[in-house]
Amino acid sequence: MNRRNLYITAIGVALILSSSCKKELLDPTPKTSVEAENAFDTKFRIEAQAASLYGSLKSGLFYGGRYLVYGNIRGEDFLNETGNLVTASDVWSMNVANSATAVKTLWSQGFLTINRCNVFIEGMTAKGAAVVGDEAAVKYVAEARLVRALSFYSLLQVYSRPYADGNGDKPGLPLRLTGVTGPGQSDMARSTVAEVYAQILDDLNFAETNLPATNASASLNTTRAHKNTAISLKTRVYLSMGKYDQVIAEANKLVPATAPFKAKVNVPNEMAADITTVFKTPYTTNESVFSLPMSSTSSPLDYPGTQNSLASYFYFTNATPGTTEFSLNPAGVVANTGWKATDKRRTLLFTAASGKQFLAKFTTPSPYTDFVPVIRWPEVLLNLAEARVRSTNTVDAQALLLLNAVRQRSDATTVLAPATVADFIEAILTERRIEFLGEGLRAPDLTRLLLTLPAKGGAPSKGPTEAGYIWPISSDELSLNKLMKDN
Repeated sequence: MNRRNLYITAIGVALILSSSCKKELLDPTPKTSVEAENAFDTKFRIEAQAASLYGSLKSGLFYGGRYLVYGNIRGEDFLNETGNLVTASDVWSMNVANSATAVKTLWSQGFLTINRCNVFIEGMTAKGAAVVGDEAAVKYVAEARLVRALSFYSLLQVYSRPYADGNGDKPGLPLRLTGVTGPGQSDMARSTVAEVYAQILDDLNFAETNLPATNASASLNTTRAHKNTAISLKTRVYLSMGKYDQVIAEANKLVPATAPFKAKVNVPNEMAADITTVFKTPYTTNESVFSLPMSSTSSPLDYPGTQNSLASYFYFTNATPGTTEFSLNPAGVVANTGWKATDKRRTLLFTAASGKQFLAKFTTPSPYTDFVPVIRWPEVLLNLAEARVRSTNTVDAQALLLLNAVRQRSDATTVLAPATVADFIEAILTERRIEFLGEGLRAPDLTRLLLTLPAKGGAPSKGPTEAGYIWPISSDELSLNKLMKDN
């Protein structure tokens, strides 16, 4: 098999299973190999390749596991239990090197996903559009560009200076937008952070325009991109850039001015009545704007694997102790006195016989088939709330409604009433820590605001000017890319 044929095989030319429920799980596993010149010959092959892009994104080495793990443990709410370098004890202790497993594998899988998107987009332009028609082709390209945007965004949060440091003028990532299909094509200097964000937003704007308003089922609305997926992710991206007016503009496309805060258009996204249902089978509530599905098929690529899965990192029971790597820090957000014992989100914690607490959002045992949340509707509401407070510099009335909507979904007895803008911002950030505990948002929330990554246990703090606040560049990239500069 020639080199290009091997590459096409790698991007996951999957056989799409005949049953609709398995189609909706987006099985990414390569079941066959085709020559590059034939990869876009049929609708079947094109659909399989589109599905495989999601499969690459949901790899346990990337967004299906470790990206969320690192976003959790770089913050202050978890304690390391094992000291295992393979399972990110060096990430938790803020001591990663260029050659660290975490640094190399996250970079590799992130750029592999970007490259697969690029090859797919080029194939659709060259041949695929003639096979499926222009309408279907632009929808497929929109999906690829959304996956590419999310991949670039995720890597930026770890390997590049926050946008707030110089308004994006610091080195970002190599902005690879064409497919690498052979040796000698990897040399590329880093674009600025601002340039990478501009491309992310260009991709998401294209996706919003060309994705469907809704998909064919609740399962596909959860696991396959639609217009609200793109809009919701833009609120996250603009929040990371500190462009609060743009957060408001995007969120206002979906969020009504008053409760109930159910999406005005497209998929009827809204908060589930009971937060615990979001993390249980079938994982397809309207709260889940975008999640990555896992299944218990025999395919090793269809679930994250023991040393990548969220359950194996964070969940523990006395009956099935498993390989839990991180407990909850008793001095972290679980100690917040405003987070009442009667809050439904407290039921998503587990106390072991030892007295240690663990996260119980992701609880399915091996092979770890919990869906992985990418973005949930309450994040859109809190993104809007924070943007309104910061942009108006007031105790904004709508922002207060949004904040209390999230709190009172799980704790109807509490009404948050911050008196000052500073108190309001602190309340929003605390609510995010509680609501999205274990979902990978804590470290990006700290770095986007140039806040110190706090000390926890025996791990030191890292201020925004200290080495280790962002990661070094993968040693593999430095060795292969002659134009690459390290952090």
